[in-house]
Amino acid sequence: MAGEQLKAAAGILIYRFLGEFQYLLLQASYQNFHWSPPKGHVDPGEDKMQTALRETEEESGLGKDQYDIDTNYPPFVLKYMVKEKPKTVDYWIARLKNPQASIKLSDEHKDYKWVNMETALTLTHQDLGDAIKAVDKYLKEKEHFSS
Repeated sequence: MAGEQLKAAAGILIYRFLGEFQYLLLQASYQNFHWSPPKGHVDPGEDKMQTALRETEEESGLGKDQYDIDTNYPPFVLKYMVKEKPKTVDYWIARLKNPQASIKLSDEHKDYKWVNMETALTLTHQDLGDAIKAVDKYLKEKEHFSS
């Protein structure tokens, strides 16, 4: 008997600083219109980082030259069920170089918002909210002496 096929996905939690840390969330144009960072399924032959970079550009219009991935913060991994099948999503975090950069949504999304951590908690499911809360704490500690 074959095991359940695990769906792997990857994405990037893009943030900017405009007096506070703000996180880019995209609203899906399907199902329950959920909010999440740019992400997508790993294609054959891709590693998760390649997927994260590709999907972020496809879904937000932000290319890899427009942000810096924080290599000191390991990707956070969310695990959940989609249509009774297990799914994992690896997210890296990255700071947007130009906080005013424009977002160009794909047809997979109907809206986007730059939100602070408190608002992110009201828009996302609990696991993602908890991860964003941890990222926010990390960023505030990291930036404490440089801001």
